[in-house]
Parts: sequence; structure tokens; C-alpha cells
Amino acid sequence: MKSTVTGTGLVYIQAVKAPLCLVLATLFWSGNFVVGQAARASMTPLDLTFWRWSLAAVPLLILAHLIERPDWGAVLRRWPVLLLLSVLGMSGYTLLLYGALGFTSAMNASLVTAANPALIVVMAIVLLGEKTTRLGWLGICLGLLGVLLVLTQGELARVVSLAINTGELMMIGAIIVWGFYTIVARRLAVPPIAATAVQVVIATVTLAPFALAMNVRFPDTAAEGWSMAYIALFPSLGSYLLWNLALKTTPSGTAGNYLNLMVVFTAIITVLFGTPLTLVQILGGLLVIAGVLLTGIKGQARNAGHPSSRAQPGPPAAASGRQGHSGSPVTMEEYGHSTARAARRPAP
Repeated sequence: MKSTVTGTGLVYIQAVKAPLCLVLATLFWSGNFVVGQAARASMTPLDLTFWRWSLAAVPLLILAHLIERPDWGAVLRRWPVLLLLSVLGMSGYTLLLYGALGFTSAMNASLVTAANPALIVVMAIVLLGEKTTRLGWLGICLGLLGVLLVLTQGELARVVSLAINTGELMMIGAIIVWGFYTIVARRLAVPPIAATAVQVVIATVTLAPFALAMNVRFPDTAAEGWSMAYIALFPSLGSYLLWNLALKTTPSGTAGNYLNLMVVFTAIITVLFGTPLTLVQILGGLLVIAGVLLTGIKGQARNAGHPSSRAQPGPPAAASGRQGHSGSPVTMEEYGHSTARAARRPAP
């Protein structure tokens, strides 16, 4: 009887473990919007980006070595792709994100980011010849409408006059950069945490000359110190670790649905800090989430019987953009399918 109870308990723990990891990962990423906005009151985007990756670099390398035990020689041989990915994802996206948070709210930034999966599907259609269905296009249009509502504060006519907040324009640039990152990363045959760790190290090295030239300073107040500690520890280390642990037992498509919680968590944190939500933000958020879910349904339906959609042996890929690909040649059609599936993966 005791062994039966113990076995049932272990099954329950395993069933709860992955969802809990995914919820905590998205919660920590959501906090990055709010804490990043608060830190922007006294720190520049370069301050935040440089110290975020500088503080996270060594711990990420240690995590990668302990969890994945990669062939570091093979990883470093992919340095040209890793360099490009670092410039796009670790430096470009993060600088644009923190730059945007100086001009717009954390809530609006998270809402624009939530449309990223739909944008990546569009980029896959344009750049890779990926096909979509009417349901997929409906999801894309709903997501676009939701973002436009947020960008124009409910006054869609402002799109014609280009009277859109600088911060939201920077967020659009950020998710476009992340879209290119995702497309390039699909062919990277490197374990995910190792790939992220090397990209972070590259970002630290390549940003160092700019940090010196622009007198980047270390946080010198308690508020700045706690903000930097949170950004380096939770969204930079904790979220990546929890996300990859969850992907060991959770399909990437299922895990991707949890990213919709980022908007919800950001809204909750924002309200708790005393900033009320507007009706436009609520409507825009609902449209974006509905659009993302529809594009996700489209991707799962199209890939259900596709050979490249079956699980392959190898590490899960949240950070590298890979999903256990063996490195064998693929057709452009297969590449397009895999990129559409990669749309539902987190940005740093």
C-alpha cells in the first residue's frame, strides 16, 4: 500500500512539475518588463543590457555544462552563427526592449511582444514560402488588430498619421529583430542552454567597448542594485533553466501556449503596483492572445502528419531555436514548417 501511495505521489509531482516550471518561467519574464521599466528611470538601455549579460554569462555556462554536458569544441565551431544570433537576440532585441521601456509602459511592451508568434509566422510565409490557412490568416489579422489598438490607444486613424509612441515603435523593431533571430536559429545544431550561454558571452564581449566608451556604470543605489539582481537572476537564468527543464517532458507547442501568460502576469503586476489597465489594453490583449492561439492551431494542424514534426532524439530547444534536429539536410518546405513551430518560443 505504501509503495502505491508513493508511486501515485511521484506521478502527481511529475505531472505538476513541468506546468509549474513553465508558469514560473513566464512569471519571471513578465517581471522583466515591470522591473526594466522601473530601472529605466535612472539607467540607460546599455547599462541594463551590458550588466544583465555580464552577470549572467558565467552562471549560464556552468548551468549548460552541468545540465547538457555539451561538446564545447563543436559548439564553438558554430561561432559565426552564434555571433549573428548574439547580435540579433542578446544585444539588438534587449537594447530595443529596454530602450522602449523608457517611452512606453510595461503593459504595452508586453502586448506588442505577445504578437511575436504571429509576426514570425508572417516572416516564414514571406521569407521561406511557408503556407497558411484561412484560420491562420484570421489569427494573424486578429493579432495585428490587437497590437494596432494598443499602439494607437484605440484611435486607429492615428496609423495613417503615424502618430505612434516612440516606445511602441521600438518594440515593433524588437520583435522584428527577434523574428530574424528565430528564423536563423532554426538550423543551429547546438544544445539550447549552451547556445544561449555562448551568445551571452559574445554579447558581453562585443558590448564591452561600447560600455567603456559610453561610461556604463554599475548600479550604485539600492533600487538599481535590486533591479539588476532581479534581471540577471530571474529572467536571465531562472526562466531559461525552468523552460528547458519543462521541455524535457512537455511538447514545445504546449509550452508555447504558456507564453500567453506573460501578458496576464504583466497586467497583474502592473495593477498591483498601482497602475490601472485601460479598456483598450484589455481588448488589445484579448485580440492578440486569440490571434496567437489561432496561428498555433494552424501550425499544429498543418504539421500533425509532417515527418519533421515528430520528436527527434536530442535536447529540447527553447533557447537555441532547435527542436532536437539531427543536423541532416532539410527541404525549404520542412524548414518553413519548423520555423512556424518555433514562433512560440520565448524572447530573452
